[in-house]
Amino acid sequence: MLLTDSPKVSTHSPRKEMPQFLSSRTSISSYSFASPRTPSSPIQYSFSESMIEENIENAESIITKWNLNSSFTKVISIFNHDRKEAKEFLTRVEDLRQAMHFLVAQNSSSSKLALAQKLMHMAMKRLEKEFYQILSANIDQLDPDSVSSRSSDGTSTIDDGDDVGSEEELKLAGESITKVERVSALAMSDLRSIADCMISSGYGKECVKIYELLRKSTVDEGLYQLGVERYRSSHIHKMNWEALEHVCQHWMSTVKIAMKTLFTGERILSDHVFSASNPIRESCFSDITKEGARNLLRFPELVAKHKKSSERIFLLMELYQVLFDLYPEIESIFSFESMSAIKIQALSSLQRLGESVRSILSEFESTIQKDSSKTSIAGGGIHPLTRETMTYISSLADYSGILSEIFTAHPPKTTQLPESYFDSPASENGSVPTVSLHLARLILVLFCKLDSKAELYKDASLSYLFLTNNLHFIVEQVRSSHLKDLLGDDWVSKHAKKVRQYGLSYESMAWTKVFSTLTDPVSPAIPPEAAIDCFRRFSAAFEEAYRKQTSWIVEDRKLRDELKVSIAKKIVPVYREFYDAYLPMLSGEKNLELLVRFGPDDLGNHLSDLFHGTSSSSGSSSSSRNSRGCMP
Repeated sequence: MLLTDSPKVSTHSPRKEMPQFLSSRTSISSYSFASPRTPSSPIQYSFSESMIEENIENAESIITKWNLNSSFTKVISIFNHDRKEAKEFLTRVEDLRQAMHFLVAQNSSSSKLALAQKLMHMAMKRLEKEFYQILSANIDQLDPDSVSSRSSDGTSTIDDGDDVGSEEELKLAGESITKVERVSALAMSDLRSIADCMISSGYGKECVKIYELLRKSTVDEGLYQLGVERYRSSHIHKMNWEALEHVCQHWMSTVKIAMKTLFTGERILSDHVFSASNPIRESCFSDITKEGARNLLRFPELVAKHKKSSERIFLLMELYQVLFDLYPEIESIFSFESMSAIKIQALSSLQRLGESVRSILSEFESTIQKDSSKTSIAGGGIHPLTRETMTYISSLADYSGILSEIFTAHPPKTTQLPESYFDSPASENGSVPTVSLHLARLILVLFCKLDSKAELYKDASLSYLFLTNNLHFIVEQVRSSHLKDLLGDDWVSKHAKKVRQYGLSYESMAWTKVFSTLTDPVSPAIPPEAAIDCFRRFSAAFEEAYRKQTSWIVEDRKLRDELKVSIAKKIVPVYREFYDAYLPMLSGEKNLELLVRFGPDDLGNHLSDLFHGTSSSSGSSSSSRNSRGCMP
């Protein structure tokens, strides 16, 4: 079965009606024949016979001249030798084809028909050779990059029915196109003219065979030059992370080039050359590109099946974004129904990538919940889990656009949060974006885990300092990253307030003993013995608190200064009043410097040493801290 809309002329199937076939060169080009079986008049029939003979003779003259048996014409291309004569050759072949139809209708055993068939076969052999020569000689000029570039400049587009590269068009273009573009345009025009002629003459199969042979090798070579390989799942699983990342980065740049130039250019070329037959252009483009395109678009699916780990989610999201952005072009390039497998492959890769991203996020949440380390962080500093988790979540926020696309196509299984927990930001319909909900949930899971780790400290005040440090770190990470846009100002304000509450709880529990040693100076005067006891107890309590808390840590300078100022405001003014009120009555006491070991100014100097983690000792006094629950 030939791939053509116009089968070769058969001597066994005469047509009932004769179409108009005379070329525009004849003086009676508008003349139409009646049914060949019942000619309208003997004169008309006789005249038609003479025109048929003339057409066959004219065709014979030029076809035999360019017969491949000739030593001269065997090596010379008619299209390169004389374009005007090449155009005449095609015209005479078309006249010959129409004459054959007429002869079949009149007398299928005519000797003229036998001659015409012989000439047609000879002409098709010539055109086959010309078609092959033009394709092979213009590989560089017809490379997909050049063809797609001409399309982007407006010279040609997919499904464009104009005769791209016609000589009239090139004359009008003048110097606005380069020499390469001119050669490319002429080659495309010649290929189309030859294909039209061969298809209409019933030789579409021969034309397609040549085209597919040469163009598939061009596409395959293009993919090879781009570094596209035929990976299998086993190959991907054997790669280490660095190698896989390199291959993925290469694929992301390669697939863009392949779609925007290689496959787009090939679609433009096949659409143009075989514009005379939709089935043929579809079949050609499919046979040439389907294998390479499916292999290229299957790669992300293979990567998505690779062993999953939290750090690989970003690479998977980048692969998803590239493929997601290219999908409209994939749909346009491979729009034929016979190429649905390519679009299905692209969608399958997107689905696999989305599922892998969801799976990694779920596993990441589970990893936070299952963290079982029982070692408390010295000095109540920032826990490694806090740093790692917030760094990861902040990075996820930078991919919020991709995550939104993934969650839209593949909603996460769990994003529930307490109704009062998350008030902003809301979308236009009043609902909180899924990405915001999911990231807020991950942070809440971290809060819960930190609350349980605070229980590891024996000193309740140190556990509150630990929570102050870690929650402050989380809030600052949100405030200084794209997370702030996703979680909103209300979220930041709410949790910053909770940081202050934790700080006040720390102060209350860490310095209560010091506060309790001082008598209100406005109360009735106390005897010297009682004043001495107050000074002694204050000094002991302050020294103990100072000794413990110089080993405690507050890494953030601003938070550290705020805590010191807050403590100083509560202690120094009260102590100064007590000091000024009772020190004069003790002026006669021996060893006064041992009884009153701190002046008011000394307290500020000592408080400045806090939270640097410089002391080797640490608080170990047993105390209790009421669990607050994991929700700040």
